[in-house]
Amino acid sequence: MSTLTVTARGQVTFRKEVLQHLGIKPGDRIELDLLPDGRAELKAAQAKGSFRELRGILKGKTNGARLSIEEISDAITDAGAAAGASRA
Repeated sequence: MSTLTVTARGQVTFRKEVLQHLGIKPGDRIELDLLPDGRAELKAAQAKGSFRELRGILKGKTNGARLSIEEISDAITDAGAAAGASRA
């Protein structure tokens, strides 16, 4: 168990080992769920992409060539992996 210190401003710094265990990297977001009995659950926030974010994903990558559905699927998979999403 790790013990953390709360600053006068109400801030807490997590040790590097804790963040690595949770899979949290600089710039990532954290979810904190408040539970009964004064407990809380901390976890890495999952990226929530939308279909609209896919728009333009291939822009500048095809040089005007038409892509097959497999090539488009691969590009979407690669973009999802780069964003931290897992393939369903």
